[in-house]
Amino acid sequence: MATGSHRVAVIGASGFTGAELLRLCAAHPTFEVVVATGDSQAGTAVADLYPSLAAAYPDLTYAPADLAAADGCDIAFLGLPHGASQALVPELLDRVGHVVDLAADFRLRDEGLYPTWYGEDHEVPDLLADAAYGLPELFRPGLADAGLVAAAGCYPTASTLGLAPLLRAGAIKPSGIVVDAASGLSGAGRPPKPNTTFCAADEDVTAYGLPGTPGGSGLGHRHTPEIEQVLGTAADGASLSQAGDVSVLFTPHLVPMNRGVLATCYARPTDPTLDTASALGLLSDAYTGEPFVVVSERSPSTKATLGSNAAHLTARVDPRTGWVVVLCAIDNLVKGASGQAVQCANAVLGLDETTGLSAIGVYP
Repeated sequence: MATGSHRVAVIGASGFTGAELLRLCAAHPTFEVVVATGDSQAGTAVADLYPSLAAAYPDLTYAPADLAAADGCDIAFLGLPHGASQALVPELLDRVGHVVDLAADFRLRDEGLYPTWYGEDHEVPDLLADAAYGLPELFRPGLADAGLVAAAGCYPTASTLGLAPLLRAGAIKPSGIVVDAASGLSGAGRPPKPNTTFCAADEDVTAYGLPGTPGGSGLGHRHTPEIEQVLGTAADGASLSQAGDVSVLFTPHLVPMNRGVLATCYARPTDPTLDTASALGLLSDAYTGEPFVVVSERSPSTKATLGSNAAHLTARVDPRTGWVVVLCAIDNLVKGASGQAVQCANAVLGLDETTGLSAIGVYP
């Protein structure tokens, strides 16, 4: 385990994102995990639940949730289910230097969206304006020394990294955007569910969070407003004037693999002369110098990003239909969650964003 100058608390460390946080923190040269909580696993050794972490944490045991144990920490990561962070963050901000929340509790600026998309009012809406949105490649200026960071979700990360440069450049229309994305089973969390057991998920692909579902809200997947918010926002946090009213039809799919998100995004060009080379050029220009973004003509592969904090992007313009197609692959547990959180923590602490993170995937 790393022994450095920054004390770290991981609140909600027994889930997949929590385990990934522990793995990344162990490789970080200045992060020292001093407490890892997990109410459902309190008293269990980290190495017993996740033998992959045994070499780094031979003596660490999951503790019950007690915010006092995080007192004086430089960073507190929250890997909790949606809704749980709202009750903890106000007190935690007084106990630690910075909070990075991996859930959706502070991602949306409009408090009115929470009852609509998450089924309940926000408990501390006054903090929404204080939360920096944690997607450094698109919103780096807001991260410097931020007290509270809401790390971007996996689907919004993959889709907006591909679409935002084109929308900010005025190359695509803001309405009628379609995002078709697929995620590995780890995105559904560690606790077993009827549709994530081996027999249910193996050899099967299903779409979920569909709009217009009978008996549901009819709105679709809850990441939709986050995607729309990101696409309608400039790097400095102001509304993007050329975005107008962004509208996105988002359909996620569950596929039988452990990790990864592949987002295939469709938009209409504002200029009928836009071609593939120009679209790739806009992506390349937007991400020049970004250590975790790879833009190329290759079709992105989720396995190429496995275990890394990298996002692989490409674009095509179909001359027959006129559609612009942008594809992005990420590891949902790294760039889509825990790696993103560490990258944001590096940014708020004034460290190089690449510290403790790799852009190189594990293969095969």
